[in-house]
Amino acid sequence: MDVQQEETKPELKPTVIWKCKNADCKAWVREEFAAAEYPECPICKGPTIRSYKHLPAVAKAKKARKKAAK
Repeated sequence: MDVQQEETKPELKPTVIWKCKNADCKAWVREEFAAAEYPECPICKGPTIRSYKHLPAVAKAKKARKKAAK
């Protein structure tokens, strides 16, 4: 691996995820994008368990503020 490829790799951080309990299903979702406090699997709709995965950080989108009416 050359130096240029090493520099372009994103930094990985431990990230909380929800992964499917079903061994045949490989689905998972970041906790910050989960639709519920205890989400169901997005693919098979089965139960999920909380876990960790080393993933690149995601830039959080800033919400546009509405200007106050005068």
